[in-house]
Amino acid sequence: MNWDDLRVFLSVGRLESLSAAARALRIDPATVGRRIARLEEETGTALFAKSPQGYALTEAGQRLMAHAAKGEAAFLAGAAEVAGQGGPGLSGQVRIGAPDGVANFLLPQVCASILDENPELELQIVALPRLFNLSRREADMVVTVSAPTAGRLLVQKISDYHLHLAATEGYLAQHPPIRALEDLGGHRMVGYIPDMIFDKELDYLEETGVSRVQLGSNSVSVQFHWVAGGAGLGILHDFSLPHHPGLRRVLPETIRLKRSFYLVRHEDDARLDRLNRLAALLSERLRAEITRQEGLS
Repeated sequence: MNWDDLRVFLSVGRLESLSAAARALRIDPATVGRRIARLEEETGTALFAKSPQGYALTEAGQRLMAHAAKGEAAFLAGAAEVAGQGGPGLSGQVRIGAPDGVANFLLPQVCASILDENPELELQIVALPRLFNLSRREADMVVTVSAPTAGRLLVQKISDYHLHLAATEGYLAQHPPIRALEDLGGHRMVGYIPDMIFDKELDYLEETGVSRVQLGSNSVSVQFHWVAGGAGLGILHDFSLPHHPGLRRVLPETIRLKRSFYLVRHEDDARLDRLNRLAALLSERLRAEITRQEGLS
C-alpha cells in the first residue's frame, strides 16, 4: 500500500471532498480521484460513499482511517526527531483552534511571546465560535470551554476564568440605575443568539434570569464591541475588560460567573515531542495572561 495514496486518503477522509483535499495537498483533483480509486482497488472495498454532499467514509474507510492516522503520527514523530525538533527550540507549523474570545484577547500576545523565543515556529490561530474536529485535522490543538468526554483525545485543564455583567460608564449614566437583578428588565441586553450557543457553558444570561437578547451574535468579539460602544449590557470576560477602560462591572456581587478553559489534542499526537512541549508552554502562558489581565480589570 503506497504511503502517498494513504496521505491522499487521510485528506479526503478529513475534508470529505476531493476538491478540498486537492487544494490542501496542492495537487490536481483528478489525481486525488485516481489515488482513491487505486486504493479502493487494492483493498477490494469501497472506502467512501459518494454523494452530492461529498465523500463520507464507509465502515471499511473508518477502520482504515484509524490505522492510517496512527501511521501518520508515527511518521511525523520520526521526521521531527530526525530534523532535531526535539531540541531546545520549537519549529514547524502548528494550527490552534479557539473560540473567538480567547483568539481575540489572549492568544495574540501569548503566541507572539512564544515566537519571540522560537523563531522557527509558525503559529496559526483559527477563531471560530464552534467545536473543532481534531480527527479531520481542522487544528493541531484546540482551546475549549468544556472538557470533551468522548473520542481519542488528550485533555488538560488550562485555567479557570471569570465573567461579569458589564456596561460603559456612559451607558450607565444615561439609563435607569441597576441595583438588583429585577432592574435589568428595563435595559437592552447583549448576548449570544440562543439557538447558536454551541456549548452549554456559554449560556451566560440564563444565570441572570434574562430571557430576551435584543442584540445577539455568535461572536464574543461582536458582543464586546456592542457593549464597549455603549449599546447595552452584556456578560463579558474579565480578561477582556482592560481592552476598553470605560467598561464597568454591573452587580458584581450578584453576577460573577466562573468557567474553565481546556487544551485538547488528538491522542495520536502524544508521541510528538514538539507538540507536547508547545502544549505545555501554551497552557502556562495562557494561564499567566488570564491572571494578568483579570488583575488589571
